[in-house]
Amino acid sequence: MIIQTSGGELRLAANLKWMYTELPFEARFDAAAAAGFTGVEFASPYDLPATRVRELLDNAGVIQALINTPGGPAGSSTVMGAAYVPGAGDVFRHGVERALHYADVLGNPIVHVMAGLRPVDAEPELAFATYVANIAWAADQARSAGVRLVLEAINKREQPQYGLASMETAAAVAEAVDPDTVGVLFDVYHAQTDRGNIIERFERLTPLIKHVQIADNPGRGEPGTGEIAYERVLARIAASGYSGWVGCEYGPVGGTDEGLNWIERITR
Repeated sequence: MIIQTSGGELRLAANLKWMYTELPFEARFDAAAAAGFTGVEFASPYDLPATRVRELLDNAGVIQALINTPGGPAGSSTVMGAAYVPGAGDVFRHGVERALHYADVLGNPIVHVMAGLRPVDAEPELAFATYVANIAWAADQARSAGVRLVLEAINKREQPQYGLASMETAAAVAEAVDPDTVGVLFDVYHAQTDRGNIIERFERLTPLIKHVQIADNPGRGEPGTGEIAYERVLARIAASGYSGWVGCEYGPVGGTDEGLNWIERITR
């Protein structure tokens, strides 16, 4: 779905984990396409065979814009990823290989490498060094596969133990490892919740931003249901020259299609 802002055009992708939850998962692809979306994203395709996900994409006529690396079982040290967890190298590498396999089958260009939770008994310096080494290894694999990786910081209010400290840290790691292959996932909701100053931070990080996600705050609903000035934020993102996808990673306050009226309200 292409929308027009005062700063230019943006491409929206429906996040099928958060949107159309009133429908069974496999029905969400067609629902997104019927609403005008040409791209979709969701964190974890791994409950279905890659070939089945590709079939759902093709039948709906939509593109897979983003997937995450797998998380570990509930309650495990790698539930939110293994990159930041010392001693979990085998789990991390297997997850990256699995994600790249799915990316290949789905024609998915970008994989979000989840950092994971820093174990409470791990030395911060060791955990960070582990993370950088893991991202460097993943970049080598992704480069060969023609896939780009993105790194996302989750706000510390909701995930105080999440390894990646900030979007600025994500940018520094990407720059150090390989900025052509590794970039930043700029999540507006997490940016506002964590430090605010959204527009200035976006413009500072623009050269490294390879994917954007949006939701309002508080509540994580669609734009226009909280306090973020999305009319200005989206216009500035478009004016920056950013040409990637903008993932709608929000939980609709009401029905999903009904909630899409935010687009007319904010972009008119």
